[in-house]
This record gives sequence, C-alpha cells and structure tokens, in this order.
Amino acid sequence: MGADLAVRVARGEFADGFPGELELAATYGVSRGTIRSALRPLRETGSVTAQRGRKPRVIVGGLGSAFGPVYSLFASVQESGMTQRSVVLERRLVTDPAVAERLSLPPAQELFKLSRLRLADEEPFAVDHVWLPADRVRPLLSVDFAATALYKELRERCGITVDGGVEELRADTASALDVERLGCAPGAPIFRIERIGYQRGAAVELRCSHILGERYSVTATFGAGVPS
Repeated sequence: MGADLAVRVARGEFADGFPGELELAATYGVSRGTIRSALRPLRETGSVTAQRGRKPRVIVGGLGSAFGPVYSLFASVQESGMTQRSVVLERRLVTDPAVAERLSLPPAQELFKLSRLRLADEEPFAVDHVWLPADRVRPLLSVDFAATALYKELRERCGITVDGGVEELRADTASALDVERLGCAPGAPIFRIERIGYQRGAAVELRCSHILGERYSVTATFGAGVPS
C-alpha cells in the first residue's frame, strides 16, 4: 500500500489534492493507523506534507520532485565525456531493520548492500550506498562494480528495472567521513540524495548518495512550452 501510494504520487495523480487519512483508509479498506504508517516515508521525504487539522498535500515542483526519469550516476558521468570508475567499499549481505522497513520488508530480511566511491576522470565526486532485497539480486554478489552500472546489472542479471521512485535532495556540508573519502575540505558543500526505487509499485532499492556540490548540478524542466 505504501509502495502503491508512492508510485501514484510520483505519477502526479494527486497534484490537484491529496486525500485525507480517513478517505484513504476507506479506499484501501484498512485502519487509519495503517494509513498513517504507510504515509510516514512520504512525509519524511517531503513528498507529502500536512498540518494538524488540514488535509495532506503533495509537494509539486522544486528540486526534490523534478528529477524526471530515474537517473544513473554512471550514465551521467559517461554522457559528460569523462571516464567513470568506482572503488567498491562494501559488497555483502546484511540485515538492517531500519532499511528493511523503508523497503516494506520484514525486519530480519536479508539485504544486499553495495557501497562505492565514485570517480570521474579519477577524481572522487560521490559516495553511493545501495540496499536491495537479497533474495532478488543474489547474482550481483559476483559482479565487479568497478566499471559497470548497477541498473544495467540489475536489468540483465536479475530482471529488475527500476521504473519509478521517490527522491529527496538536501544541501549539507561535508562530514569527517565525507572529507576522508572524497578528499574535500571540512564543511565543503555536499548534496545528499536519498531515493526509494520501485518496480511496478514494489520497493526494490534504497539508495543514499553523498555528492560533492562543486562537481554536481541539478537541472529541471517544467511546463509544456519547453522545446523537445
């Protein structure tokens, strides 16, 4: 249900107004408490907001919802003409109840975790952490992710295509760990991007990326008057 609501939000179904908790409870045939739990991830990412006594509303426009199709850091670097390479920091099976909850999985569900330092022309520009349901992606355990895209391997080896997502982008400053991994100055501007990726309404990916602000920009288009 939470995944279904996230996909409907991403598709823009509620741009004219988001239904209240009671209306959603009646639609899905569940309790108001269940609806509130399903809405929590959307509220945490800022996709839906509400104030006491008012109906929730969908946040339309702005950086957090204007990225369009699911992007690949690998592809964006390749398209810029630079050479992309990754240093794999972690690739293993883990359990993490907090991550499992974000993916609507049981707390003890085994997860595949992949952490990479991303380089463009041999210069660090991002650290990427990804969690996926292990039972769906075991072929990835043998993949060398130094020079390949995760979404490509997901599609070709596991039959998974991420076709939608809920994403939040925040401006922040570099932590001590960011400084160590990215080689930036303490307090340097950082983009922190968190994404839940979906396939046909089911959550299949939680991704957290820390990207150097000086090496990354966000471009959004809007309206029907933009030439194709």
